[in-house]
Amino acid sequence: MARYTNMDILKMVEEEDVEFIRLQFVDVFGMMKNLAVTSSQIEKILAGRCNFEGTELECIHRDVHREYFLKPILDTFEIFPWRPQQGKVARLFCNVVDSENHPVETDSRYVLQKVLSEIEKEGYTFHVGPECEFFLFKTDEEGEPTTELSDQGECFDIGPVDTGENARREMVMFMEDMHFEVDSSYHSNEAGQHEIDFKYDNAVKTADNIVTFKMLVRIVARRHGYHATFMPKPDSHLAGSGMHLNLSLEKEGNNVFEDAKDENGISKEGYYFIAGILSHIEGMTLINNPLVNSYKRLGSGFRAPFSESWSAEKRDTLIRIATKGGNGARLELRSPDGAMNPYLSIALILAAGMDGIRKKKEIKETADGSKEKQLPRTLEEAIESFRKDDFIKGVLGEKICEAYITEKTKEWNEYMMNVSEWELKKYLRKL
Repeated sequence: MARYTNMDILKMVEEEDVEFIRLQFVDVFGMMKNLAVTSSQIEKILAGRCNFEGTELECIHRDVHREYFLKPILDTFEIFPWRPQQGKVARLFCNVVDSENHPVETDSRYVLQKVLSEIEKEGYTFHVGPECEFFLFKTDEEGEPTTELSDQGECFDIGPVDTGENARREMVMFMEDMHFEVDSSYHSNEAGQHEIDFKYDNAVKTADNIVTFKMLVRIVARRHGYHATFMPKPDSHLAGSGMHLNLSLEKEGNNVFEDAKDENGISKEGYYFIAGILSHIEGMTLINNPLVNSYKRLGSGFRAPFSESWSAEKRDTLIRIATKGGNGARLELRSPDGAMNPYLSIALILAAGMDGIRKKKEIKETADGSKEKQLPRTLEEAIESFRKDDFIKGVLGEKICEAYITEKTKEWNEYMMNVSEWELKKYLRKL
């Protein structure tokens, strides 16, 4: 049942003195985009008549420019709590449609909605809960980020060692103002590193929340004189930042993954789901870990996963079975990082897991075993694995796959042609 109607939105815009409304969407790489419209155009907004050029969605240069329209999702209406109290700014997430009101195939949100609609026909509901890590760096006099970490704290430290606690507290307060249900927030393992976890929700809302969260964190950090980054590995000497995803599946109100009789507390369907993910994880890695830098985190020797492993005991495996803590059985996928497009990542995870259930796929590797295959070790390897997996093409569509292969190949080639500081230190004096 919808939370808001058109009349509700009109009333809130008037009563709350909302002056600007940001119509938000993401490009194929998960970068937040928006069209800012004054509240005087609210009827046009609600009618879905606000349009923009299609290249901004596809994030690739084409000769033919398509015109798209933004169809607002009313239940996503939120007022930004960090903006002025007079002349407030609100947002609406939007689906992207063409001139005939048909969904656009390169709209990441639509890709996830399509996968969800398929499982809902079978009676399933899918929930996702993220664990969001990020670093705070000091800024210079002009507000530009430096390479100096905000503090030298460790896990669960408090002030004055944790110099970012005030910023993190304000982040949490703003999140609650925007109807997030925050589970926990704390200084993470490394210097300048923080983690905020919010409660699981339906898959689309969680993806919306992730991109909102990243925007909110950056804005609040700047207010406190810091630069927040979700870069997977900003410092070679420290553990990187992940975006672990906790997954749960329900049918008729029952936890599909749960089986108290199993030694790990997980059902056959849960094992099938794991097998489905593992069978496509190599190709999915390009979406879960889309940067050159992502592969500096994976397999770095810290606790980021590097092999196609699963376990109910170890916390450093790719997939961890969690059956304790009062939330019932769930699966934790630990490879994704904050650079991912959450809509596409979650869509692939769900599609692969459900493919495992439908085909009753068996896990070939043993838990905690030593014979697991490794994840792609570089962006180049990830591109190649992505290119070979026809299942992924079927989920994402040809255009999105083309965009990733084109742009990420370009990124890899640029990286390979760049002379790094490491190379200069290693070779300049010797040769």
